[in-house]
Amino acid sequence: MTRRSFVIGGTLALGACVQTAQVPVEPLAPAVPPDVLAMYAALPSEEYPVPAIDPSVVEPRFWRQVVADPTGEPAGTITVDTNERFLHLSLGGGQAMRYGIGVGKEGLAFAGRATIARKAAWPRWTPTANMIRREPERYGPYAGGLPGGLENPLGARALYLYEGGRDTLYRIHGTNEPWSIGRAVSSGCIRLFNQDIIDLHRRVPTGTRVMVLAHTPGEVLG
Repeated sequence: MTRRSFVIGGTLALGACVQTAQVPVEPLAPAVPPDVLAMYAALPSEEYPVPAIDPSVVEPRFWRQVVADPTGEPAGTITVDTNERFLHLSLGGGQAMRYGIGVGKEGLAFAGRATIARKAAWPRWTPTANMIRREPERYGPYAGGLPGGLENPLGARALYLYEGGRDTLYRIHGTNEPWSIGRAVSSGCIRLFNQDIIDLHRRVPTGTRVMVLAHTPGEVLG
């Protein structure tokens, strides 16, 4: 190769690099507004400091937001829609606070009306008998329960649903797997971002009425 051909070739290669850099590139994830970033910022004052969440791991529709209330329920009522992956807290005045949720097999085992009989911060978790029977190697070691903390599957808060004074074994809780919001996962009940369950836990007292809509079969849980 002559020096002249080397210079020409190098110029063409450089030109190609410059041209490629000028081609618009789609962002890998939607831009997250500052107010949403603030909503999912770290919570260092918690008993177990909660790390910040990258909201772009889920679709924007699953970010916490005030929306027109589609439920028709009185203010203060929680409505869980496992089909659409939303939980609505009716605020009154035709509005609701909407939270994105993830749902597992246990989250499809109940439909109807219930009441929040107990609330817990950093709850202890014990897998159900069905979970242990279904996946003994995974859940058997935790049959005696797991203390609260960042590694606990119930996350930062839990709301326990009762029907007629009986525990339904249905829980609305946090999660240490933020990517699972908006999805159907293999186990658990109704999960929210830790920042969202902390917000919901603060808003609702024991005795809150909960409406769980019947699930339409069709999606296979992993």
